[in-house]
Amino acid sequence: MNIEGSTSLPRPMEPITHDNLLINFTTEFHRVWSTNGSKAKPATFWRPTPAPDVLPGYFPLGDLLIPGDANINGEMVTAVVCEKDLNGANNSKGPALAKPADFELIWKESGSPSVTRTSIWRPIPPIGYVAMGLVCSSDHSKPSFNSVRCVRADLVIAANVGDQLWNDKGTGAKLSFSAWTIEPPTAAAGEICFAPGTFAGVQAYSKPTAPGSAYALRMQIPLHIAVPPQAPTLAGYAQPTDGDVARVTQIARLPWFAVRDHAQPGEQFRNSPYYELKRTDEYVLIGYERNTSDKTRATKWVAPRAQNAVAMRLFNGFTSIEIAKAWPVSALSDIRMTKFSACLPRHFTHTETSSSGWSELRPQVIIAMVAKQTSAAVYQMESHYELIRKDGTQVAVDFGYTDDSSVHLSQYPPEQVEVNSCPQLTTSTPPVATESASLANVPASSLPELPAATDSAP
Repeated sequence: MNIEGSTSLPRPMEPITHDNLLINFTTEFHRVWSTNGSKAKPATFWRPTPAPDVLPGYFPLGDLLIPGDANINGEMVTAVVCEKDLNGANNSKGPALAKPADFELIWKESGSPSVTRTSIWRPIPPIGYVAMGLVCSSDHSKPSFNSVRCVRADLVIAANVGDQLWNDKGTGAKLSFSAWTIEPPTAAAGEICFAPGTFAGVQAYSKPTAPGSAYALRMQIPLHIAVPPQAPTLAGYAQPTDGDVARVTQIARLPWFAVRDHAQPGEQFRNSPYYELKRTDEYVLIGYERNTSDKTRATKWVAPRAQNAVAMRLFNGFTSIEIAKAWPVSALSDIRMTKFSACLPRHFTHTETSSSGWSELRPQVIIAMVAKQTSAAVYQMESHYELIRKDGTQVAVDFGYTDDSSVHLSQYPPEQVEVNSCPQLTTSTPPVATESASLANVPASSLPELPAATDSAP
């Protein structure tokens, strides 16, 4: 899956592309039915109505049910879908979207004459497709077959039924009905699962448990990868400077709803439909030693961590984004927000093997055995992250990570060397020192008290 632009203008945002399915968002709705005039709890049924000149060819996945009777136009944002190739190009798996084969009546109003006639229907999808929401009719007739689209089953993921939105108690209807939110499952690394804003419904007041009653859309987080910086090398005996200039090596592009930016959903969607989480990598000089003696000399440096617990808490508190696991960690309380679960790619967050590195705040101890008449420099890779809006402004604070696996030793004159990182001193037997510079795990009890290198980097 990727993010793909379109030549149709103007568009609120570049559509999310999943195979031959295009996903976009609208803030325009048509009021289908309200409970005003009945004794039921206030609620309003709305249908997404993307403007044809802005989102041509887009359809709703179902209607929305919003508690209360406030106008949601411009405030609520919901997903709408479109076939990627409107000219009918063949796809080996078939079209992404299909009209319902039929509709099944779920509920109809039959109470007070002061209440507007209405009914709720479940789209019956063709074989190989699923219905992602219910459709409300302003009378007791079946809805139009163009009121909604079903989605090919391989393009969605099974979701969970959440909290109750509304039930028909007080309407006087002969049929029982309750409506429920749709909660996406926990996203896998590198993915986002999100509900389109539709609801699940059942002819009862208990939560539906049948499989296949709720589905969510899904996407992969687009990741741009650039060439990483090269590890520095010593070109002479003189003390070196820091490594190469820091460079942006990876960018994760997040849709608006996956970032909390302390704005109304409609405002956030319009101002920054996408955010860029940028990772900048650089090699930082940890220590330098010139051994002018005729014997191999052990030198120890202490490398500080780029991780900062305060910065991480501030970043998460402002944005809700988690680095080492899926987010959000709790259900969204604002009914207008798109319900989602997102998890950053593991390569992007240095969590391919474990997420424990983000909680490691202790400095790293590095010991180098510097050969006679040799200069040695130790570098360490650092990654820095910042979240950027569409207008280029930064959200919250930036934060860093020290990649212990990228400790690099360079010596002059160059020789074949063995390199290992030393997170902390151990009690293992020290390796035999050789005449070339090396990093080693050396027990504190086996070494004389090592002075810090006088010409090491600050």
